Amino acid sequence: MVKVIEVKSLTKKYKNLTAVDNLELDVYKGDVFGFLGPNGAGKSTTIRMMLSLIKPTKGSIEIFGMPLKKKRYEILSRIGAIVEKPDFYLYLSAYKNLEILGKLSNTNVSRKRIMEILEMVGLEKRHTSKVKTFSHGMKQRLGLAQALLHDPELIILDEPTTGLDPQGIKEIRDLILYLSRDKGKTILLSSHILKEVQIIATRMIIINRGKTIVQGTVDELMNSEKMKVKVEVDDVQKAKSCIELTMWKNNLLSAGSNELEFKLDNHEIAILNKHFVESGIEVHSLVPTRSLEDYFLRITEESEL
Repeated sequence: MVKVIEVKSLTKKYKNLTAVDNLELDVYKGDVFGFLGPNGAGKSTTIRMMLSLIKPTKGSIEIFGMPLKKKRYEILSRIGAIVEKPDFYLYLSAYKNLEILGKLSNTNVSRKRIMEILEMVGLEKRHTSKVKTFSHGMKQRLGLAQALLHDPELIILDEPTTGLDPQGIKEIRDLILYLSRDKGKTILLSSHILKEVQIIATRMIIINRGKTIVQGTVDELMNSEKMKVKVEVDDVQKAKSCIELTMWKNNLLSAGSNELEFKLDNHEIAILNKHFVESGIEVHSLVPTRSLEDYFLRITEESEL
């Protein structure tokens, strides 16, 4: 696999505060890479160092196999990014903003390209509207359009769905998947919406207090976790009684009027189902779910100990 980003021993100190502490991070070509951590974990500081907006105290960043310190202009010309809240000329139209931004970045952007990008982010019908009339979510979309304008190979998104409604979040999710699967883009995504990251990310890292806690493919990390399993039965009280003297009692999380919820490894699900059936309990449904939120909370809480 080709590494697009390689971060080694990255550290950023501000007087007595260490914002990023010997961070190690690898992003491969074609990844949708989830960059996760609590508030204050060092995510935005790391992204700013990757974009050469601030200098590391120590450590190295290589992007496209080149050292950022020596090849800054060449690297940044191949990256599109949204960092926090994008700013625009409020009294100009969405189209005019992108046209000017294209010229400022020395990118010869055609009208056709601008309209394609506006359509991609769902703003083509408002291309003549002044940006001052846009909602916060619409400005986020325009920020994404700006990041895509020069057809970058690597896209870095810091909270791209901030201010969007559920439909807008879904549209940005679909766009990220399209850019990754159909256009072959590599995407680093920092987000607090863990459900979205779980759906779209191929690999991820969780950091806390500037340090790497875990890193790997989403499937590997999530499969290492027990999952929550809801079991709908015909008789909850009988089901609870039949596990009273078994190992399953310790796995029981809750009991409702017609279902029980357990925390189980994948291989335990069929065994529990068999136990209920052999005990004369009718199982109507058995629904396993893995939550990145549960995994994230456990990992970050353990890192605080």
